[in-house]
Amino acid sequence: MQTTFSTLFYPRGNDINNIGNAPIYLRITVNGKRSEISIKRKVLLSKWNSEAGKVKGNAQEVRELNRYMDSIKAKIYKIQERLLEKEALITAEVIKNSYLGRNKNHKMLLAIFQDHNDKVDSLIGKDFAAGTAERYKTAKKHVSDYIQKEYKVGDIPLKDVDHIFISGFEYYLKTARNCGHNTAIKYVTNFKKIIRIAYANDWIEKDPFINWNSKLRIVDREFLTEEEIQLLYQKSFEMERLEHVKDIFLFSCFTGLAYSDVKKLTAKDLVIGLDGERWIKTNRTKTKTKSNVPILPIADSILNKYCSNRNNHEKLLLPVLSNQKTNAYLKEIADLCGINKNLTFHLARHTFATTVTLSNGVPIESVSKMLGHTTIRATQHYAKILDRKVSEDMKVLRMKMGVV
Repeated sequence: MQTTFSTLFYPRGNDINNIGNAPIYLRITVNGKRSEISIKRKVLLSKWNSEAGKVKGNAQEVRELNRYMDSIKAKIYKIQERLLEKEALITAEVIKNSYLGRNKNHKMLLAIFQDHNDKVDSLIGKDFAAGTAERYKTAKKHVSDYIQKEYKVGDIPLKDVDHIFISGFEYYLKTARNCGHNTAIKYVTNFKKIIRIAYANDWIEKDPFINWNSKLRIVDREFLTEEEIQLLYQKSFEMERLEHVKDIFLFSCFTGLAYSDVKKLTAKDLVIGLDGERWIKTNRTKTKTKSNVPILPIADSILNKYCSNRNNHEKLLLPVLSNQKTNAYLKEIADLCGINKNLTFHLARHTFATTVTLSNGVPIESVSKMLGHTTIRATQHYAKILDRKVSEDMKVLRMKMGVV
């Protein structure tokens, strides 16, 4: 049996208030049977265009009301299309109840979050790094703890997530969890992805993040100076674990490779470039983009120090410990070298971008290429020009201008 289906917006004239406004209703008709929904808006009867089923005029509030009605109509038609695809019973009342969310098994927030995390886990090494999966797990735990603290329940329906929930979660992270601003924003952003998935799947009617606009604050990232690099390079450690970690850290300082990329290096990643020199050519673990880096002398000497690993083409080139142990030993190394900085492995990448390359006149485009970035903006996030470099550049300018 063929289904007839139509919609009609109209103002209910028998319910006018004292200033002449009438409530607007949407009438859904299926096979001659009707069902009506109040859209919670009112209009002056004199402003209503019955033929078009819209408000007359071009004022801002008129355009917004007409757009709102268009969005409702689009949702109603989408519901009808879904019912057709499922070959389900289609009545005006079924469509109305579906739009209003009645008689629906609501999706639960943490259940959806867990399903997402399970999929991420199954794609580690393909589409996601292990660190990314761990961040989503931590984000879900924070959301779970917040729900328990604020709502005293184990889970909540997706439809209950609103701007108040999001703002409360951000506040919870900064207070109860003592997260810094940027850390808190990153966890909220992880959570935002789950909500966006729900919205894309029509599990919720609107995106509660639409008015959330917190941004990361720019942070001055630390890096080693030339003097500190030299101090570290000349320092020898009797303990093998410290010597290994120092070498791997310096290797990253002179190649710009991230921890995960250094750890997976094998002999097949070493190639001879167009210049006849040795290069490292590899795909970044985090972004899958290509990272092509000429091997500088210090990095080459470190590779040669561990050259026994190079007999097997598939064998790892460098003795890289776990990220946790590496960062713990780097703090010990910093103390022994008198370096008063929070030495982490990622600081080596900042050092390569700033002290080793940009400060020595390497163009930012070349640095970006070596770091495996897709945009210059991403490189600027790491790179800070040293005052000494600015001083040297200005000295050249003074000489050109005849002022010594």
